[in-house]
Amino acid sequence: MADRKGPVLIELDEAPEAGPDLAPPVPDPGVPDASGRAMQVMATLAARRPSRLARLFWAALLALLGFVLSVAAWEFVTGLLAANPILGWVATGLLGLFLLAALLLALKEAAAFSRLGRLDDLRREADAARAAGDLTAARAVAGRLSRLYRGRAELRLGREAVETRIGEVFEAEGLFALAEAELLAPLDKAAELEVQAAARQVATVTALVPIALADVVAALTANIRMIRRIAEIYGGRSGTLGAWRLTRAVLTHMVATGAVAVGDDLISSVAGGSVLSKISRRFGEGVVNGALTARVGVAAMEVCRPLSFSDNRRPRVTSLVSRALAGLFGQKE
Repeated sequence: MADRKGPVLIELDEAPEAGPDLAPPVPDPGVPDASGRAMQVMATLAARRPSRLARLFWAALLALLGFVLSVAAWEFVTGLLAANPILGWVATGLLGLFLLAALLLALKEAAAFSRLGRLDDLRREADAARAAGDLTAARAVAGRLSRLYRGRAELRLGREAVETRIGEVFEAEGLFALAEAELLAPLDKAAELEVQAAARQVATVTALVPIALADVVAALTANIRMIRRIAEIYGGRSGTLGAWRLTRAVLTHMVATGAVAVGDDLISSVAGGSVLSKISRRFGEGVVNGALTARVGVAAMEVCRPLSFSDNRRPRVTSLVSRALAGLFGQKE
């Protein structure tokens, strides 16, 4: 066989290997997690309802402790009266003072639940009147709303405007628009400031405090305080138990509707923006947790507000987050 000189072309059936342009991108450890771990854990813990067995256990334990403490206090006071009447009467007075304080605290909590229930009733009546277009019911709701804020000096002019023009509006929707503009608009602005402050606090703690679970504790306390302040702004000042119940109601609603679910458009846009890709992972998680806190705030406004939001008055979470975090992690160029 004669020797062949020159290049030899060998054809292969296999497809050429993928080039560098087709390789998957290298994972960037600096990109923040869009899950909002602290807010996810906080919402799950706060919204979780204990089982019936757990509720029975805690109720029985509290009843037992109350019974034991009551018997011990009674025996202590009666024994002290028998041994030393003067000290016994001092102990009796202190025990009576404690019982009086406990009674006043219970009355305060009952009044707080009554205020929250009054807001719920007013909102239900307003929704029914708006859906039916009932002008008479709408005027009754507007009158109740004006009386609700009778003691608020900052709403005096708004109350006067509503009471003056309540007979001049002949549509239920127009009357609700008047009440929102004159009475609820200033309260909405104050509630939005509370939401921005809470979102800023949660974002800052998440970004700057590396201690484990510190972000969860900060998120829980900041959100409870925020929800309580929003309820106070709208006239539903709550006590300790009322604030916890209100917080559970808001977070349960958010968990049920998926408002803290991963992959939401807002969270994806916040976590995947060009600014966050240039900063640390911790700062990115802070912004995500701040955005989720703003979601909780908007949900709390919807729950505590005596009138449901009109379409053009509902606050936007993106604008709240942008105002709350402006300058906190740097400005966009």
